[in-house]
Amino acid sequence: MEQVPTGGGISLAVVLRFVELATDALGGAREEIDALNVYPVPDGDTGTNMFLTVSSARDALLEATGGDAEAPLAPALAAMARGALLGARGNSGVILAQMLGAVCRRLGQAAAGERHAQVTAEAMAAATEASWAAVGTPVEGTILSVSRAASEAAVAAAADPHARSREVYVAAAAAAREALARTPEQLPLLAEAGVVDAGGRGLCVLLDAAETALTGRRPVAPGGVRGHRIPAPRHAPPDHRLDPDGPSYEVMYLLDTVDPGDDAVATLRRELAPLGDSLVVVGGQGLWNVHVHVDDVGAALEAGLRAGRPHRVRVTHFAEQLAQQARHAAVPSPATAPAQVPARARTVVAVAAGPGLRRLFEDGGAVVVEGGPGRRPSTGELLEAVTGCGSGEVVVLPNDPDSVRTAEIAARTAEESGRVRVAVIPTHAQVQGLAALAVHEPGRAFDSDVLEMTATARHARHGAVTVAARRAMTSAGPCEPGDVLGVVAGDFVVVGERLEEVAAEVLDRLLGGGGELVTVVTGADAAPGLRAATLAHLEERHPTVDVAVYHGGQERYPLLVSVE
Repeated sequence: MEQVPTGGGISLAVVLRFVELATDALGGAREEIDALNVYPVPDGDTGTNMFLTVSSARDALLEATGGDAEAPLAPALAAMARGALLGARGNSGVILAQMLGAVCRRLGQAAAGERHAQVTAEAMAAATEASWAAVGTPVEGTILSVSRAASEAAVAAAADPHARSREVYVAAAAAAREALARTPEQLPLLAEAGVVDAGGRGLCVLLDAAETALTGRRPVAPGGVRGHRIPAPRHAPPDHRLDPDGPSYEVMYLLDTVDPGDDAVATLRRELAPLGDSLVVVGGQGLWNVHVHVDDVGAALEAGLRAGRPHRVRVTHFAEQLAQQARHAAVPSPATAPAQVPARARTVVAVAAGPGLRRLFEDGGAVVVEGGPGRRPSTGELLEAVTGCGSGEVVVLPNDPDSVRTAEIAARTAEESGRVRVAVIPTHAQVQGLAALAVHEPGRAFDSDVLEMTATARHARHGAVTVAARRAMTSAGPCEPGDVLGVVAGDFVVVGERLEEVAAEVLDRLLGGGGELVTVVTGADAAPGLRAATLAHLEERHPTVDVAVYHGGQERYPLLVSVE
């Protein structure tokens, strides 16, 4: 599989860097963008929806590649596009998914020898064309206008035969910022509210991230200020709340069509168009993401049933959503007014890396989200678990260092509803999560319970045994494929030949500071002899400790251990 040539151009390493920068940037700008949101409905969730969409694309890309920059580019980009489509939320998120999909397709089709700058410009032009085509009634002064200005600048920059991709993105990002400033002139509703377009602002954040990924520099706004924060009211002005004459519901669903062609979807668009507004249908090859604002939810779903199989149906009542936001703004948070928060049911949400671990967490009363190496949960999955469990208090155990940030963002997003209080305990290992869950006590005050669980997780020293998949330099020295690696607290400390010997070394290091309880969790590929040898070593070298053994079924790690 040929990749787009490197050397200042688009490579998988650049794409991986971009998705991380973009996710971080949108996470930081999320509340600001939400505050700008007055069109098409002032529901204050544009930044959140764009963040969740990009997070889903990033998670799909990491799952497909394992973070390996040497993986084939085209399949990785295809996975990223599909992830954006599946995770798209709201009007802005669906449009963004279509744009990301178009960019990924063009970059993935690039042949060796094509100029990087030309490929980049054509990808951006394709994104603009796809986004305008996806919207039922395109409107100037929105993300569509900003995208068009950016792609036109990209095409102009690429016309220089000496231009590189970085110059194309620099030009596109600058043009997008200028177009964003003009959106109030194009859309009177924005001028009346005194804001720029929220979706356009989100696109500027993404283009700034792309510029940083290619140049290593953060864009500098006039006056030397890095970044481009747009001042905005935290909530839309009262005059720009919900239009009483507008549709009452946002309806979204994924649609599987038997015919991968466009006929069924074209008919669906014609049927949905007269039902309401903000119609966006994006996708292809038998999978589509449908978004529309309507009064008749049933009619929107029936149209989908005629076109194929709707699933992941989401219906939002705008009036209820805005009322929740108003209540959240008016009522102090539980952190600032704990005496006003009544005692409520509490749930633990835990990420489990294998079927056996799932059963252990479920036996402890937790709601489980599947995770593990190569399958880390997205922000959307964690958010759905937190909001869908029906509890007013939720404790999240991410059980993986890379999932802690995702869990924290999901927690903040859930708390903005005003209905739930969420705490994330930064567990970095499955065994830390098990230790925290063991001391969970719903009858305690929320803060006390979180404190006890956190302290227990921190005091649980954890390690693991795995097998090297490729040649690398570790903190314990070089390793070759097939070497056995011992891990303590996330760092490689042993490189050996036999699982049993490395497991014994890991246990000895963990027990060097003492301990009363050793928990051993065997993986999917653990041979029966590994469990027996591990128990025999503990009996011989550490006869006074208690030992608990479970089969976790996790992949890539034949053994997980903890010491308390």
